[in-house]
Parts: sequence; C-alpha cells; structure tokens
Amino acid sequence: MFKAVKSDEIYKKIQKELEERKKKLPYDMLGRSLASNPFFPKDVHKALKRINYEIKLIPQIKEDLNQNLSLALESEKKGSVALSISTWPYFNGVLENLSMIRRYTQIPLLREDFIIDEYQILETLVYGGDFILLIAKMLSTKELKKLVEFARHLGLEALVEICDKEDLSKAILAGADLISICNIDKNFTNYTQLCEKLIGQIPNSKIIIASVNDGENLQYLQKLGIDAFLVNYTNY
Repeated sequence: MFKAVKSDEIYKKIQKELEERKKKLPYDMLGRSLASNPFFPKDVHKALKRINYEIKLIPQIKEDLNQNLSLALESEKKGSVALSISTWPYFNGVLENLSMIRRYTQIPLLREDFIIDEYQILETLVYGGDFILLIAKMLSTKELKKLVEFARHLGLEALVEICDKEDLSKAILAGADLISICNIDKNFTNYTQLCEKLIGQIPNSKIIIASVNDGENLQYLQKLGIDAFLVNYTNY
C-alpha cells in the first residue's frame, strides 16, 4: 500500500489532477454514464471474511496494462479472493486498467489510489471497481466518514488503512467495516507487534486486512485475527 504520510505536495497534485478530470467530464455527466454501465458491485464482505483457517490473498498489481491483465487472470486462477489495482500515476496506473481487468475477472477489485473526493468514488463505480482505499492518515474523521458513507450509497465498500491508534479511532468513528493495518517500515517484527497492539482494539464485527510482503508468517497473523492479506504481487 501507499506510505501513509500526509503530504501537502501529494494533496496539491491530486487536487490538480482532479480539477482537470472534472473539466473534461463534469460530475453530472460522469453520473449519467452509469445508465449504460455494465458493471455491478460485487459482495466484498463475503469475499474477504475468513472462514475457519483459509488464507485469503489480495495481490497488489502495479504494472502496465498488459502485465496487469495477465497477472490478474493468473491471480484469479490461483484462488485470490480479490485484486488491488493501482490507478495512481506514480505506479503507472490509470483508470482504464481497472475497467479492462473488470471485463475479464469475476472477483472484487480494490481501487488503490489517494482518494480524497466523492468524484473519485463515482469514477470507481463507473470503471468497475468494487471497493476503494481510504488512508486515515490523509483524512480527518469527518472527511473519512463522508467518503465511507458515499461509497456505500453507491453500493461500494471502503477499505480504511490505519497505522496507529489515532487512525483506528478515526476508522471506527467513520463507521468503516473493512480495516487494513499498514506495514509502515516493512519490518516484519515491528509489523507483527503493531498488529498485536491494534487487533485487540478492533471490534469483532470488522474485517481486518494485513498489508504484507513475501515470507511473512501469515498463519501467525491469521491467529491474531487477520481475515485477508494484501500481498505485493512481485513477491506472491
């Protein structure tokens, strides 16, 4: 996942790109395009909620379009329960990748991006996404709640990324059902400790996602209460 650090530079870049997209395709026109939208949101809760001891994987795909499609199909064939598709330009991601993969896969798709505006959530629905990433560190509790509720209004779900107690408090107050614990420094020992520290404070009704790298002890994290794992595809 993205490094969970609030950055004015990132904000400015996102806002500038958003304004450009809104000029090309205003919000009302984007909304009207749903009338001919062939994509219907899939049941994310059912896909991610762990049953017994099964290991549920969500590969993160951040390559170009051709690689995206082949990796997506390979992942679904291997039994992945969902896919995380980057639409952030930093990873060469574009929204068209989301719709292309949607046409060939049946599992839920997560739009992995810096989402700060309802327009981006509507885009996600139009382009075939099923749930969105919201980074608690980059949003106020009020902003987070507004975006979570708008996603549900459209039939989508929101995965809220947290990296500390403050973020967790935001996620709970915002009404998030899906919570991802962010591996800040990619250090497995510290990440395990972070999971041990936070999981006990997350209500049992929530679905908990771990963002992991290859080689980490998924079985141990699962025993702590993790339902599914976001995995860097290059290590999957």
